Amino acid sequence: MKLKGFLNKSKSTIIFLFFFLMIFLPVLYFMLRPKDKLPVYNPSDINPLLVDKSVRTVNKDHKIADFKLINQNGDTITKANFKDKIYVADFFFTRCKTICPVMAINMKDLQDHFKNDKEIKFLSHSVTPIMDSVPVLRAYADEKGAIDGKWELTTGDKKHIYELARKSYFAVLDEGDGGDQDFIHTERFILIDKNFQIRGLYDGTDKNEVPRIIKDIEILKKEYN
Repeated sequence: MKLKGFLNKSKSTIIFLFFFLMIFLPVLYFMLRPKDKLPVYNPSDINPLLVDKSVRTVNKDHKIADFKLINQNGDTITKANFKDKIYVADFFFTRCKTICPVMAINMKDLQDHFKNDKEIKFLSHSVTPIMDSVPVLRAYADEKGAIDGKWELTTGDKKHIYELARKSYFAVLDEGDGGDQDFIHTERFILIDKNFQIRGLYDGTDKNEVPRIIKDIEILKKEYN
């Protein structure tokens, strides 16, 4: 009788606890569950063949170096143009008939997906800057469907661009000094966050990488929300 009386008195409490736990436990799980987060790549995390000898032992706080480039409209492009932006970078040249056309198609697909997203930009560096003048880049941008202000196709000082490729973006396997005989050719897409840190490395010639890059960008955006 005592047990029955206790249960009758506690019935409302038991029901309350049941519904409370039904609601609270999923919320608690959602709050405490591990969140998807992209790695931060430093020179020591990357294939040494891709990293300039001068920075191979750096294991923290690597950021893209300051840069000064000229885009398809003749405008100066610096890191200030990418402040508070997530962007995908690559290296190309307009006369390339092998990997570059495929890379341009994949970059345009990414551009079109994030067309209305002001957080996302794209940056292509010419590896033959003497030949890829502003008028040449303008024609190439029109041909490939680059949106001004969204996808910057750039030229500039060759040594500066090659140093960016080797010491900042880790985009090439070979060594060189950016001189007249130096030439790089790479299929890599590099995902850069708002702190100018590397968060993803991809094969820019692989169509199957496009959905993965889109997914990674969405994951990265959540870090800033």
